[in-house]
Amino acid sequence: MTILIAGANGYIGQRLIESLLLEKHEIYCIVRNKQRFEIEYTHPLIQIIEGDLLQLEKLKIPYFIDTAFYLVHSLTTKAEVFESIEKKCAENFVELINTSNAKQIIYLSGIVNEALLSPHLSSRFEVEKILKKARAPLTTLRAGIIVGSGSASFEIIRDIVEKLPFMIAPKWLNTLCQPIAIRDVINFLSGVIGHPAAYNKSFDIGGPEVLSYKTMLLQFAEIRQLKRYILTLPIMTPKLSSYWLYFVTNTSYQLAVNLVHSMKVNVVCSNDDLQQLLDLRPITYKSAVTFAFEKIEQNMVISSWKDAFSASNTPTSWMRFVNVPNFGCFKDTKVRTIENDTDKVIHTIWSIGGDNGWYYGQYLWLIRGFMDK
Repeated sequence: MTILIAGANGYIGQRLIESLLLEKHEIYCIVRNKQRFEIEYTHPLIQIIEGDLLQLEKLKIPYFIDTAFYLVHSLTTKAEVFESIEKKCAENFVELINTSNAKQIIYLSGIVNEALLSPHLSSRFEVEKILKKARAPLTTLRAGIIVGSGSASFEIIRDIVEKLPFMIAPKWLNTLCQPIAIRDVINFLSGVIGHPAAYNKSFDIGGPEVLSYKTMLLQFAEIRQLKRYILTLPIMTPKLSSYWLYFVTNTSYQLAVNLVHSMKVNVVCSNDDLQQLLDLRPITYKSAVTFAFEKIEQNMVISSWKDAFSASNTPTSWMRFVNVPNFGCFKDTKVRTIENDTDKVIHTIWSIGGDNGWYYGQYLWLIRGFMDK
């Protein structure tokens, strides 16, 4: 089967590619920077289409497409900006896919069962409406929190839990959600490919539990064998909550703003129709977190939420300056020959800090030590 993926270099896209390759599908990936994507993917079944959905005149796709995945997202920009960007991208994608013989479009959206939605969820819902206008039938999967190594929600929760023994947190920590493991998301996405019963339908997908964000933090801490205490306050405004999330975690401020507005909305599944249709049984939140750490320990994290350029607002022209490191880190190695007492030199090196102190910036290192503790 020939499959097109828009948003192939994002967190979900890269995970999906790995699954589709196991099924021997031929994959066409739309990416904004071919050089960056080729670093990771040189598989004979993968064809790369370089282009931007905001510049449709420069983008061409093959006619012989069976299924198209729409995984484009713009959550890291301002609300008024990402709504217009997502709308334009979706409209251009419909125009683009109508030039092909695609028989199905699969779209991963957010759970939208509440009457009052955040700008992020509202935009996701608007994109769904636009994609329905395409000639190919649309299958929409609506998910809440996605838990997996490298996912935004996982990394943010990890930051909060591992940095803060005691938390004075916003009241939205009591909001309910239905987290789902990344492996289950990929199984659902793969399962509906070419499935006639899924055409022109939308499905909620989630794990077996409905949890509050507070419970998720505490269960995460339990798995990490950490004691954590959380006090929620009703006085923390969305702006203050955004700053709290921004300073505590490694997310950008704008992403924090968009997340806070979404976290005030319950994201709970209204049905499990797709589970019955595909005979899938999603794993629990604790199992998802445990599996995520197994991947991290094995250095097998396939993708991160920061992989897409939209996640970091990085100009694509900067790619020519990027040298991708092995195993995710750079090494700066300096060598000096020692001709005399090597044991004494080694002892001196290992004595740096502690009672001996440091050769430079003594007070700076003391502050750093205090911060580490």
